[in-house]
Amino acid sequence: MKGLTPKNIAAACHGTLHSNCDFPEIEIQSVTTDSRKVEKDCLFIPIRGARVDGHDFISQVMEAGAMLTLSEQPLTENIPHIRVTSTVQALKDLAEYYLQVLGIPVVGITGSVGKTSTKEMIAAVLSEKFNVLKTAGNFNNEIGLPLTVFRLRDEHQIAVLEMGISEFGEMSRLGKIAKPDVMVITNIGLCHLENLHSRDGILKAKTEVFDQMSPKATVILNGDDDKLSTICEVNGKAPVFFGRKSKKSAVYAENIEKLGLKGTKCTLVMGREKAETMIPIPGEHMVMNALAAAAVGDVFGMELTEIAGGISHVASVNGRLNIIETDKYTIVDDCYNANPVSMKASLKLLADAKDEVAGKTAILGDMFELGANEKQLHREVGAFAASCGFEQLIFIGELGAEMKTAAVENGAGANTYYFATVEECIGALDEILAPQSTVLIKASHGMGFTRIVDKLTKKI
Repeated sequence: MKGLTPKNIAAACHGTLHSNCDFPEIEIQSVTTDSRKVEKDCLFIPIRGARVDGHDFISQVMEAGAMLTLSEQPLTENIPHIRVTSTVQALKDLAEYYLQVLGIPVVGITGSVGKTSTKEMIAAVLSEKFNVLKTAGNFNNEIGLPLTVFRLRDEHQIAVLEMGISEFGEMSRLGKIAKPDVMVITNIGLCHLENLHSRDGILKAKTEVFDQMSPKATVILNGDDDKLSTICEVNGKAPVFFGRKSKKSAVYAENIEKLGLKGTKCTLVMGREKAETMIPIPGEHMVMNALAAAAVGDVFGMELTEIAGGISHVASVNGRLNIIETDKYTIVDDCYNANPVSMKASLKLLADAKDEVAGKTAILGDMFELGANEKQLHREVGAFAASCGFEQLIFIGELGAEMKTAAVENGAGANTYYFATVEECIGALDEILAPQSTVLIKASHGMGFTRIVDKLTKKI
């Protein structure tokens, strides 16, 4: 890894190199915090967790071929190590240093809804012209972001980094690591209200990143969002807006044709240029993600035809409106996460898929971190679900009970079910779920709804 020698690592981490090591200028080959994923000549960074302390595995990883380890505690001199005050802070400091060494542009993505889908869209567009590394899975927090950075190698030309937060100050810390050259904010919605309290609080928390960006950074914002559209300049530079409604959007779409679960066709418009594209992931809201990606592609000098081609090549991600066909069901796996906005969007997607879909079922569960108003927000989703006209509605969890009550009050029929736990629901699915149903599965990640997907795809 370019520049990551023991000597430089110690300096970047503000640590002290302790060892009989005679290789201070040899570069490590990889970085890991997982003792099970040790590779030859890697750097091991032990993290103290709630259940496991990585320091307990230092001897094991060194025997497995690690070149070097960090440590918060004294080690014998025969173990090449760097003593630091905090391995978590060292992880972040080292990632910041490594990005500076590589010197490649960084695209940051944040927002209340659609971060991952937008990240995938941006990476697909940029990959038409550049060698791109993108955030994998949910590696978007203060541990995951550095680990994503450490996957970068000399051949990569652009890093596309998702940045997720749940409290004030967190975005500033992520921004310090990434120092984005392009920063995309998808929207300001209702999530993490437990810590951020209101949409104004979310706006404040998300825009902390503006103080950490590179000096000439470009900010790309959703012009249809009532909060983001009020931002007139960032560090003396006007933002680039994308959107379907805002007249000041530099990138927008025309001729939008909804194709249900097959996706959406539209015409991209950028200045005087136009290009038709097919978004192969279902959901009309994916148009906004495509527009954000188009704006990023334009910043990097791509032709609109290249951008349209990249959008048409984007692939769905497990848990993110991923369509799975089995011999009995069509599953809309959207169970990675949920908040009121995304929950209603997914329900509307299935409700609008009229011709291609027969029986429709929604399996919905608790949405977390919604603060003091969580019960009312769940009731609103339940009422909306009732209006969608599905053949079956299934609610799970403590707050799922609020959704079920509101659904029934708003006309949901006899095929409305409630289960306290995922396990209870799984036990009843064979009996209550109609064959050939199209099944939407959605809840916050902590509800463990992947088990329902596994049940319906016969993995359990």
